[in-house]
Amino acid sequence: MIPPTLGDDDLLRLAMAGDEEAFLALYRRRQGGIYRFALHMSGHPDVAEEVTQEVFLALIRDGSRYDAARGSVSAFLYGIARNHLLRRLERDRHSVPLAENLSQDRERGMADGFFLSTVDPLADLTRAEVIERVRQAVLALPAAYREVVVLCDLQELDYGQAARVLDCPVGTVRSRLHRARALLTEKLRALRQAEMKGIGNRE
Repeated sequence: MIPPTLGDDDLLRLAMAGDEEAFLALYRRRQGGIYRFALHMSGHPDVAEEVTQEVFLALIRDGSRYDAARGSVSAFLYGIARNHLLRRLERDRHSVPLAENLSQDRERGMADGFFLSTVDPLADLTRAEVIERVRQAVLALPAAYREVVVLCDLQELDYGQAARVLDCPVGTVRSRLHRARALLTEKLRALRQAEMKGIGNRE
């Protein structure tokens, strides 16, 4: 029985020694974050699932390359996910699909903190519309800006962790995030104005 207090480093060490239970414990602990990162970056649940699988397959093959001196296990996993995503986005750069509808995300049982239970359908609908607007705006960002928003604002990594994932200086993360947030604000404002214009045209 793997103690729940065991750290990621110890779980990975045991997994690399052939302990399947340790690998499963690490997978259960970290797969949700990897999936959400891939979903926010790609905008497509199927891509997110594929990337998540690839990350943990890569961990089985290359987990011995993990170096604790260079960052946490989670940063190592995000780095693998990022590499897979960048290759995927490069292949598909002519078309970045938007996330599938929110009801399908719910059916998949996503525990990403976006969906809060409520007995007020109108409030739920309003929240869903805001979430979808934010997702569209994030997906419309260039990849370099999108990834810092996803890592720092959505996945809540600190600047140092994000810098290790992106293999760049902390100052670069700060400057990209500042620019990304400004772009995101502009895109959200444009989306809102387009929606209001559409409402006005229907009246």
